Amino acid sequence: MSHEPAGLTAEKQEPTTIWNLAFITLFITNLTFNMGQNMSNSLLPVYANALGASAAAIGVVASSFAVSAIAFRFISSPIMDTYNRKYIVVFAALTLGLAFLGFGMSGSIPSIIGFRLIQGCGMAFGNACCLAMVSDMIPRDRYGTGIGYFSLAMVIAQALGPSFGLWLVGRIGYSATFTLNAGIMLLTAVLAFRIKIQFTRTKKLQLSLKNVLAKEVAIPSILLLLVITAYSFGGSFLIIYARDQGVTSNIGLYFTVSAVTVLVTRPFLGKLTDKYGVVFVAIPALCCNVISCIIISNSHALWHFLIASFVAALGSGVCQPALQALSMKAVTSERRGAASSTNYLGMDFGALFGPLFGGLVAQSFGYSIMYRFQVIPLVVCMLILFASRKWISQTEDSFAAGEQQ
Repeated sequence: MSHEPAGLTAEKQEPTTIWNLAFITLFITNLTFNMGQNMSNSLLPVYANALGASAAAIGVVASSFAVSAIAFRFISSPIMDTYNRKYIVVFAALTLGLAFLGFGMSGSIPSIIGFRLIQGCGMAFGNACCLAMVSDMIPRDRYGTGIGYFSLAMVIAQALGPSFGLWLVGRIGYSATFTLNAGIMLLTAVLAFRIKIQFTRTKKLQLSLKNVLAKEVAIPSILLLLVITAYSFGGSFLIIYARDQGVTSNIGLYFTVSAVTVLVTRPFLGKLTDKYGVVFVAIPALCCNVISCIIISNSHALWHFLIASFVAALGSGVCQPALQALSMKAVTSERRGAASSTNYLGMDFGALFGPLFGGLVAQSFGYSIMYRFQVIPLVVCMLILFASRKWISQTEDSFAAGEQQ
């Protein structure tokens, strides 16, 4: 009987190419999964604003999913390391579909928050499980590049989702748009079911602290917490802020410019990460994010926002995938569920704190000042990266030498 860890691909030896069949199928699944998320995540703050919510209440709507996501992270990692991961992705997609149907039926802030909590349950399993699965589908010597390519699915969804969602709302309304999102999640469930992986259950479900959290990835998870805090700090309010600044049309181009920039630069930046390491590429990238925040805080025209989008994309195109790849390098294959969950736990806390603090700052000082506050977690992240450079280098060298199997 085979004793391979949960979630390995059907290929018994290490893959020789990134774009193998299992990788391609999972890439498309990840794309549709994130498309539905990005459509809803960008529309909910605008929808809440249309219902008369304050900036602080909009922050609660934007971040409330993270509460349930964080709670379910504490059981998602041992589940991912015990059961067939593709069925877990099916469950996650159907859970998000239920939440999106709920948004379409909601007409009040409390109702939206309730279904947002259901969404968080699905998000606790979906992206983390996909990351754990894809880690076994990539050649070891092209790991950073492979994770970078895989994360392009999220980039495409981030580009198309908000713009497509705003376009749909203008033609069919919020309710029908959220219902369409639910349909996208059903498609995702079908795609996930068709992923070809070899699975043999080798252990019983155990909810121990070791199976829930991977202390090996504490540093990249803390770094991701800071990065996502910064990204979500202002991202949740971008469309509202742009409209306040008089940019009432075509703000969806912000997301398009960001995506095109990342699509062009991420493969190159992924190769730089493989060659020179995380610290070499991440600190300059974070500097780009700082510059973008300053530009946005002084923006009064569409072209200002588009320049900020281009500069920010140079940073976001490398930081998140590089830190995720570092997390997967720090553990053995059978621990990647716990590592991925710990990784996303940091991101969930960032998604929780960012909009909450952003909404409070915006309500007290205005949106422009809020974007200047966004610089703080980015600077802290750079300082931690520099201080941790020795551990990061040792982790990357150990993985390259094949010590993590």
